[in-house]
Amino acid sequence: MAQSVLSAPHFQSEEAAFEYVEAKLWPNGPTCPHCGNADAARIGRLQGKTTRPGLRKCYECKKPFTVRQGTIFESSHLALHLWLQVIHLMCAGKKGIATREIQRMLQCSMKTAWFLSHRIREAMAPHDGTEPMGGAGVVVEADETYVGGKEKNKHRSKRDPNPKGKGDKEIVFSLVERGGRVRSRHVQDVTAKTLRPILHEQLKRSTRLMTDDGVWNKSAASHFRHHETVNHHIGEYVRGNVHTNTIESFFAILKRGIIGTYHGVSAHHLKRYLAEFDFRYNEREALGVDDTMRAERALIGVKGKRLTYATTGGTQAKA
Repeated sequence: MAQSVLSAPHFQSEEAAFEYVEAKLWPNGPTCPHCGNADAARIGRLQGKTTRPGLRKCYECKKPFTVRQGTIFESSHLALHLWLQVIHLMCAGKKGIATREIQRMLQCSMKTAWFLSHRIREAMAPHDGTEPMGGAGVVVEADETYVGGKEKNKHRSKRDPNPKGKGDKEIVFSLVERGGRVRSRHVQDVTAKTLRPILHEQLKRSTRLMTDDGVWNKSAASHFRHHETVNHHIGEYVRGNVHTNTIESFFAILKRGIIGTYHGVSAHHLKRYLAEFDFRYNEREALGVDDTMRAERALIGVKGKRLTYATTGGTQAKA
């Protein structure tokens, strides 16, 4: 018998939502965000008739707290079970979910829906200090793509009569392990000076690197022992197992999401949209991760990622 995933208790009840989030973020019991006390005997649950759900008190520092504090949920007036619904929908949709759709579903303001989705993207972003990708015998493909509208689709008065280079499009540079993970960056250009530090930081030197014949490749990839290319200019796309088809497939998903779901994103916020698409690709079903597991992993990422409307750059919203 069919049953909606969103009928689960933590999507419908605020009390169940707090229990669910506490179990994921406090697997060893509650910890006071003010003083760090984790002694269960010195932390009490407040249960008055007018007490809000999930409220506890630390008897070391005498301060109240909930599991929301120190996370993307902090200072939000939106019910926690509604947060969990949106996290699940953003994780389940391969190409994302539009801000307007979230607004209609929650019957909230556009500003609330926009800020909500950006905080969830922040939770999806990896923490600093992640290990380099690749390694001996591991194939990593590297390439760039351009995000933005076509010149011919602009109003006649706004078209550049002699477009050159990337025009006003934004550049995305990505690295993808075959059968593994992807990492994407918003970059200003595709020169060796810009891309070499990214390659050196994100990849192990023993990685088998594969690229196309772009002008940056030879110089930027000189650090690697194994670097192979395909020459797209002469129609060569596959030579044995040398190709960049994996990363082209990722770019196809990214562009379908930006064009079909979001329609347009500002350069200021592009990095967060890249974090969203990277996260879903890295936690995909081919790697044994279903929608529920993916949402749980996004939830784990909310810790330590407090984000305010001002630091998000709300005045520059576009999608």
